[in-house]
Amino acid sequence: MDRHNFIRTYCSGKKSVDSSEWTEEIEYLDESGSLIYSGKGIRSVEPGLDDHVMVGGWKKPFLNASAVAKIVEVVKRWKWDPEMETQLDRIQFVPNMTHITQALKVVEDGDASLSLFRWAMRQSWPSFLIFTSLVDSMGKAGRLDTSMKVYTEMQGLGLRPSATMFVSLIESFVKAGKLETALRIWDEMKKAGFRPNYGLYTLIVESHAKSGKLEIAMSIFSEMEKAGFLPTPSTYSCLLEMHTGSGQVDAAMKLYNSMTNAGLRPGLSTYTALLTLLANKKLVDVAAKIILEMKAMGYSVDVSASEVLMVYIKDGSVDLALRWLRFMGASGIRTKNFIIRQLFESCMKNGLYGSAKPLLETYVNSAAKVDLILYTSILAHLVRCQEEKNEKHLMSILGATKHKAHTFMCGLFMGPEQRKQPVLSFVREFFHGIDYELEEGAARYFVNVLLNYLVLMGQINRARCVWKVAYENKLFPKAVVFDQHIAWSLDVRNLSVVAALIAVVHTLHRFRKRMLYYGVLPRRIKLVPGPTLKIVVAQMLCSVESPFEVSKVVLRAPGDSVLEWFKKPIVQKFLLNEIPSRADILMHKLNILFPSSAPEIRSLSPPKPLISGKTI
Repeated sequence: MDRHNFIRTYCSGKKSVDSSEWTEEIEYLDESGSLIYSGKGIRSVEPGLDDHVMVGGWKKPFLNASAVAKIVEVVKRWKWDPEMETQLDRIQFVPNMTHITQALKVVEDGDASLSLFRWAMRQSWPSFLIFTSLVDSMGKAGRLDTSMKVYTEMQGLGLRPSATMFVSLIESFVKAGKLETALRIWDEMKKAGFRPNYGLYTLIVESHAKSGKLEIAMSIFSEMEKAGFLPTPSTYSCLLEMHTGSGQVDAAMKLYNSMTNAGLRPGLSTYTALLTLLANKKLVDVAAKIILEMKAMGYSVDVSASEVLMVYIKDGSVDLALRWLRFMGASGIRTKNFIIRQLFESCMKNGLYGSAKPLLETYVNSAAKVDLILYTSILAHLVRCQEEKNEKHLMSILGATKHKAHTFMCGLFMGPEQRKQPVLSFVREFFHGIDYELEEGAARYFVNVLLNYLVLMGQINRARCVWKVAYENKLFPKAVVFDQHIAWSLDVRNLSVVAALIAVVHTLHRFRKRMLYYGVLPRRIKLVPGPTLKIVVAQMLCSVESPFEVSKVVLRAPGDSVLEWFKKPIVQKFLLNEIPSRADILMHKLNILFPSSAPEIRSLSPPKPLISGKTI
């Protein structure tokens, strides 16, 4: 069935070119049945006549929300297009300022808002409020230039900006970071007779403080106090932290005292910033006063006091650090073990051995473990020590570590009767007990320093035993290389001075046994001491007329030349340590070379240990 006859389209049913053309008369009636309009097509809306609906016998105007929604719909659809104004003129109700101001708050597009503003200004009913709404709308949209243009245009018309407009402009420019413009409007606002409110004062003060403009911030802050406003803890903290960041102690302390006198409680970040400044300025007594006040306010001060202690330690102010630690102890404030360790190491570095030992004892008694790295670092100080009084202090400190390496050290200097086993077996037993997965780097560091100490004490044979066992345990896996009959080499670049000399003597002794007893003859032998140790090794070998030639970083010689050299009785005695060599060879210029070749300087600095976070 053809349903076309059942649909009334108000136009001819003919298949004309323009089938949408109206051909029939349409009558529009009002609520009473009276004829309003008769004609072809849709009747045009007349503002003021069609601005209501009938509810029974009552005319009910459109709700403001509906009116605003309709305006926003038109503006968002047509934006700045001329058609927008045409559509706004056809709205079935007469807009008022309430509708426009509300619509401007909703429309986010700056161009669309400006078009709506221009249209409203041409109507017969615009008021001052439209300027305020547009300024606010433009500011929120980030169209600050347009916002200022509207503000200037308003002044040109002789209209006086409201307090709301001033606040909106200032907030927009502050949020955009344009503080100079915001401050200029701030001044214009005060000249216009408006009194800034609490929130605006806070905004201006904090924004200028955070941007580093402390003079302006403090000036407005003073105005704020004179105006009777009590600044918030946030405002105080912002100003105080900015002053501490710029190193202004007096201003920061003045703000702190003002804040506490006002009964406000500074935050933890404020205290931290102030204490850091006082620590950097070395104002120990003032920092102590702040810590005690902080504690009285209920804060846990252990971390804050420890941070001050770390500032003194990192700055190298050991005396101040010790003084601060005594204050912490007297006030019942605890600190972490790793901080005590760092202070101990600083005391050792500065030769304050008398102060170092109590720190170490505190560290050990708090169940913290002295590792091999710490023990070795103390031994390194003993190696470099040149005063007998300090040697006694250092030996006492070594004993206070209670580390198994100290028991090993003491046993190493005993006789076989007391030790009840040969020295080589004793050394092997100690190195067998090291956990190389965790302490391989520390063990290499220990071997370097221990060899230095043994040679300085004249214990050449014991030093050779230590090197032999270290090599057996692959602490220096690439030091000695046997490339069949082609080349043998010894690389001592990663060793300290004395460790390198011991390694050279011991390894040449091994080479000699292979060549003379087993008949193995390499084409060449190479010693790689590096540029730092080259002079010392070359001078030692030169004293026994070695065939090794010196190049930039390597000493090398043909295998047959070295074989003939090994056959000389003086070489055999030299390699077996039968010639006194401590003063003439091994110690030659050692006092000059050793400091610059110390293990902790020559790529042998111990790895940072995993320090326990226990508190003492």
